Formats: sequence, structure tokens, C-alpha cells
Amino acid sequence: MAYLSYQFRPTSLRMRILRTNPSISCSKQPPQNNIKVVINGATKNIGRAAIAAVTRARGMEISGAVDSILIGEDAGKVSGMDEPLEVPILNDLTMVLGSISQSKATGVVVDFTEPSTVFDNVKQAAAFGLSSIVYVPKLELETVSALSAFCEKASMGCLVAPTLSVGSVLLQQAAISASFHYSNVEIVESRPTPSDLPSPEAKQIAINLTNLGQLYNREDVSTDNTARGQVLGDDGIRVHSLVLPGLPSSTTVHFSGAGEVYTLRHDITNVQSLMPGLIIAIRKVVRLKNLIYGLEKFL
Repeated sequence: MAYLSYQFRPTSLRMRILRTNPSISCSKQPPQNNIKVVINGATKNIGRAAIAAVTRARGMEISGAVDSILIGEDAGKVSGMDEPLEVPILNDLTMVLGSISQSKATGVVVDFTEPSTVFDNVKQAAAFGLSSIVYVPKLELETVSALSAFCEKASMGCLVAPTLSVGSVLLQQAAISASFHYSNVEIVESRPTPSDLPSPEAKQIAINLTNLGQLYNREDVSTDNTARGQVLGDDGIRVHSLVLPGLPSSTTVHFSGAGEVYTLRHDITNVQSLMPGLIIAIRKVVRLKNLIYGLEKFL
């Protein structure tokens, strides 16, 4: 199916960016020694969780931690681990990459920073022979396009991941399968804070379900009643966002047809939900020599 594409390619149609269908391009297998992992954005909640998760995972190790605060602190201690890792937090990505490149080991930079720094970070990683994983909210598609062209030319692997949650990816794939059988669909999400609504997850579901030859909710596709939620895309998909402190981050997709309702739901209670997807991504991205968009390409 189209959502199983393996290589990002720029397109003038922004809503079709995730459904291109080239094949994945791979380089030789990485050596058997541990993958050296650098966490850029190490003191963020997700960075701390990533340091602990990589340390526990087989076949990889934390070799660098980069951030602009807590400089000099041990990455393991900052992440709440019982034992120090003897890896200090530094604010110089180039220095960290240089030390890893001298060992000629296979390496990955995991980028949790900001949209404005992503392009330069990926270029630096590639210059030292390291692949990249980018999980940065609000990353513009123009930046992804530029990164794709760069990685293709440099023959370096990069994953740009709108989500690292395996459950979120599975929900999106199930929603695509269901969309061919139902003519009504609405997305209901809950979040503990009002930022970024509709959420990236809801927008991604709408993108995935757009231009599949289906027009949803025909009975009120043109209504301007604000109580009916916001329409995402051109095919009548509506999203309703509920914000209440204390709620988990939840995304529910309701489909309905004659005599039945089919509901898909995914809840995230904390950042630990992203770690299995991150570990999968680290193991897979070192085999690439191009950029791909979306964790689903690895599942």
C-alpha cells in the first residue's frame, strides 16, 4: 500500500508527501561493534529518557550528550540512572562528533533540538560519517526536502520522524485500512495542554486519509457550524480537540457505516512510549544512505 513507501521525495503537493513509493536504499551492514549514539538535546525529558533507553539496549551505547545547560554534568546522573556513564554533557556538537569519528565506529546522532538547527546538525553529523534521527516538532516540509536532497548527495542515512510512537504508527496504518470501507470518519483527541492543536498526530491521520478517493461525512461536509470541529484537508475529515489538565495524550478515530461504528484509539501516558520506536530507528538508520520520512518505514 502507498503508506509503506521507503524514501522521502519532495513534491509540490504537500498533502501527498508521505505517500510516495520509491524503494529503500541501503548500504553495507554495519560492523558488529556497538553503535555509538549521540543525544542532541540531552537534558530535555525525551533526551534523558533516550539516554537511559540506549544504555539499556543491546548493541548500542551513549557516546555523547549535547545541550546548552547542565554542561559538564554526567549524562547518566542527569538521566536519573544509578551509575554515572562517564559521558559529560557538552555544548559543542562538533567536538563530540570528532571524537567518535576518530574511532571509525558506526554512529547515530539523535536530534531533539529545534527546527532552526536541524539542517546544520544533520550536515555536521554527515560530515563526520554519522547517520541522523530527527524528532523535532514543527519541522517544515521545505526543510525535510532540503535534507532529503543533501542526504541523497552525501549518501548518508537519516530518519525524520513525526512520531517515534509505535502505537501511533499502528493506529495510522489501521486508519488507512479502515478508510476504504467507511464513509464517515471523525478524529477526537485529548491533550493535557492546549499547544499545537490540532495535534501533529491528528494532522498526520488526515494527510494519510486524503486523496484516497473517498469523501467523508457527506451529510455535513460543507457546514460552518464550529461545534462540528475543524476540517482537515479537502476530503471532509473533522477533528475535535479536548483539553483538560491531567488527561493523557489520546487520539481516537471513529469510523461508521451502515449499522456499525469502528473505533481506533491510542493513549500516551509518558515519554517512555517513544523509546521502543527510537531503539528500532537507531538500529535501522545506520543501514541507509538516504533520507526517509516516518517511523512506519522501519516497522
